[in-house]
Amino acid sequence: MSKTIFITGTSSGFGKLTVITLANAGHSVIAGMRNTTGKNAAAANELSKLPNIEVVDIDITDDVSVKEAFERILIKYGKIDVLINNAAVSGFGLLEGYSIDQVRKMFEVNVYSVLRTYQAVLPSMRKEKNGLIINITTGASGHTLPFMIPYISSKLVVESFTEGLQDELADYGIENVSIQPGVYPTEMNNGSKAGINADKQEIIDQYGTVATDKFNALGTALFGKMAQFDMNPQTIADGILELVNMKKGERPLRFPLDAIAQGTDKEFIEARAAIKAKWLAAYSN
Repeated sequence: MSKTIFITGTSSGFGKLTVITLANAGHSVIAGMRNTTGKNAAAANELSKLPNIEVVDIDITDDVSVKEAFERILIKYGKIDVLINNAAVSGFGLLEGYSIDQVRKMFEVNVYSVLRTYQAVLPSMRKEKNGLIINITTGASGHTLPFMIPYISSKLVVESFTEGLQDELADYGIENVSIQPGVYPTEMNNGSKAGINADKQEIIDQYGTVATDKFNALGTALFGKMAQFDMNPQTIADGILELVNMKKGERPLRFPLDAIAQGTDKEFIEARAAIKAKWLAAYSN
């Protein structure tokens, strides 16, 4: 059955692949991206020419832009069955080397944008008593790595949104799933897309070469694993399609898609769920 699906961050990477994959499967896909007449004009034109796709200009960091984009789509299509929060920005560097403004920019894109889209779509989903919201987080969303603290922290917040809202929205038939993708060769990771990085150079200099060497070693390890396991971004698009087509009530809260983890991500998720169940039982009795 065809669904109306709104996805953010579709000019490249996971988002663009997912738009094409979902449209090819017969779903009506609203591809949200900013600067559709500027730097993303080529991507917007490419997607607009494909069947089942409508490109919508949306700035996820702007309250009015998000509100108006969702209102237009809801008027035209009547409802949104699935929301996919894909748009995000990465960032690297020492936590002390980040200015408060730089961390705020990170959270504006990765955290507050998700809250904006939830608030824009939930009234209609609650009215329909139906909906699916998929949030793309990160393979390290259960723990934090050095030199990526603001980025992973922002994704941990989205994990918290997903988990808490699963209970808050249960009476309205709205399901929430987070996808933990791990490291893939997308624009976010290969350096072609600017990230929000540590910007206090005087602090970075004080840490010297020791921190730089550790950071470089971590990056080399991650990119080496990405090549070793031949991480294909299409895996994420296919996983999203699988979730969309999955029977309601059978979707998991967390959906890891990280071959590099070799099952440890699933083990972590299961262990966390088991401990949470014990915690809830202790507080309920």
